[in-house]
Amino acid sequence: MTSSFCQSLLLAGLLSLFAVQAAAQSQPGVALEQVLKSEIISEVRLNGTVSALRRSRLSPAVAGLIERVAVDTGDRVTSGDLLIALDDEIAQFDRNQASAALDQAEVRLAEARRRLDEARSVGVGRNIAATEVSSRESNLAASQAAVAQLEAQLSRLQVELDRHNVRAPFSGVISQRGVDLGEWVVPGNELMTLVDTNNLRLDFPVPQSYYDRISGQSRLLVEPGSPDREPVEAEIVARVPVTDAQARTFLLRASGPDSLTLLPGMAVEGVLQVSTGEQGLTVSRDAINRYPEGRTTVWIAEPSAGKEPSAPEEPSDQQIYQVREKRVTLGASFSNRVQVLDGLEGGEQVVVRGNESLREGARVRLAERSAR
Repeated sequence: MTSSFCQSLLLAGLLSLFAVQAAAQSQPGVALEQVLKSEIISEVRLNGTVSALRRSRLSPAVAGLIERVAVDTGDRVTSGDLLIALDDEIAQFDRNQASAALDQAEVRLAEARRRLDEARSVGVGRNIAATEVSSRESNLAASQAAVAQLEAQLSRLQVELDRHNVRAPFSGVISQRGVDLGEWVVPGNELMTLVDTNNLRLDFPVPQSYYDRISGQSRLLVEPGSPDREPVEAEIVARVPVTDAQARTFLLRASGPDSLTLLPGMAVEGVLQVSTGEQGLTVSRDAINRYPEGRTTVWIAEPSAGKEPSAPEEPSDQQIYQVREKRVTLGASFSNRVQVLDGLEGGEQVVVRGNESLREGARVRLAERSAR
């Protein structure tokens, strides 16, 4: 009888345990977040433009007749590629003439050096006069000077010849072409426009009040064109303190993220986040309940009588909570956070998921995904 009584007690205990677990599993699952004090961030929305660091209106270095146009609008070129060739026939003649003159001067130099070596070998003052040796030394020096002069002239003519070819100073895309075959051009005439599409910057006009507030901790989030993609962070590279007297703005320049497809002239939207230097209570946007009449609330979850969670930051998935709705006053919003000016004291657990159909005093449990 004693054994039967013990078995009955054990069975009753198991049934009670199963009933408790079943009751716990029947409670709606929610995700909780602790209300903490954090740094308050100020956000300002910006509209900017994608700018190319290099944009050149190419011009010829010498006058001439266009003999060849190697590229057209929209073509991509690399540094050193031929763009336009001018007629260089006369420049070739001048260069060849200077080359021939240099060859002659080098022959005369070799002969002057041979005659001087010969005079020195027979003995100065015995078999040849010292004045003759001095004359041959002077002739050698004059020949060396003539060769140097002609080498410089040949180099200059070679540079002029090379300048009849207009080459790409950097890699990019031809955005505009303004000349064609047979046209006579002179230095200063715009031949075409070359735009560097590899080195781009994001330029944003920003209100002057933010100039001194931007620091190394400030963030600039750029919004991609696709609405289903999250904003990506861009690197702030420069603040240009030249203000626009009319708009009261300064230029903020950033380096575009590699994950974005950017083109020069493209409009771009961004959000600048700067610290206000203040601390305050913040909660996730998902914790906020907004009503048509303008009321804003959060659901606060408090441990129900029974097992206590191990720590407020790490609630137990077996704990049962009771929720109550609390009206709050909101302040600034940034990223996925909202500042709470009034209604919370800090340390509370608020519901951030599963709060769509809660009612006052409802009992809930921690959702499994949140528990992990």
